[in-house]
Amino acid sequence: MAEATDVNPILRRLLGQFPEAIVETHAFRGDVTAVVKPGPYHDIVRFLRHDPECDFDFLSDLTAVDRLKLKLKPRFEIVVHFYSRSKNTRFRLKTRPEAEDEPSVESITDLFPAANWAEREVYDMFGVRFQGHPDLKRILLYEEFAGYPLRKDYPVNKRQPLVQERPIPNDRPGTIF
Repeated sequence: MAEATDVNPILRRLLGQFPEAIVETHAFRGDVTAVVKPGPYHDIVRFLRHDPECDFDFLSDLTAVDRLKLKLKPRFEIVVHFYSRSKNTRFRLKTRPEAEDEPSVESITDLFPAANWAEREVYDMFGVRFQGHPDLKRILLYEEFAGYPLRKDYPVNKRQPLVQERPIPNDRPGTIF
């Protein structure tokens, strides 16, 4: 764990507010990162958004990393990039769900509605569940798709079940899809 004497003021604020939740920190040439335990992840995101000294009001990206080939535990890492428009600063937050077979963390869609589709994509591609998500279902692949294709152990030559083509609902007559 990093010391509260880190040069970066955001890391200093986080370490002061959540000393037991911070696993590691990194700050180099404007690249500021904190890795946090999955339990307080949602509270930390709320703090980063609402604390006036942080004021991270823009979610730039939310994705995941499968660290299987690196032989690191926990296997999955959720990576979230924030931006503060008022302070013109960026911040990267990471958390690592403990369970490898059914990884999950709390959804942040209540704090950042833009996380909705990004969390669905991470679920669809990696199988990470976001607890409390308003509509967690596949977004890129069809419902019958078996497995999660961005996991490092997903077979390259895996065949998927054939499904019947479904008509695209046209609830706006006169619109061309």
